[in-house]
Amino acid sequence: MSTTISSDGLSPRKKRALFQAWHRGTKEMDLLLGQFADASLAGMSEAELVEFEAILEETDRDLFSWVVGSEPAGASGETTTFKTFLAFHAGKKGTAA
Repeated sequence: MSTTISSDGLSPRKKRALFQAWHRGTKEMDLLLGQFADASLAGMSEAELVEFEAILEETDRDLFSWVVGSEPAGASGETTTFKTFLAFHAGKKGTAA
């Protein structure tokens, strides 16, 4: 699976973040971060982009454990952007992705 949006018109930083979101190393995080990036990246403010870039620096293992709630979230997991990411996927429960 890969991005469903075009990177045309995105800044170089947003293009890089889109690529990183879809190329994580684990398919689960590719899907979770990639789908969120597709839906949200174009409209992110500078502050949101900084937070998203910090999220992308986290390991897949840590991120996944935060998402499923098996471990407390680290600093990147306490940001507004991470909470928006969780809410985005919570709204998709029970639907085909």
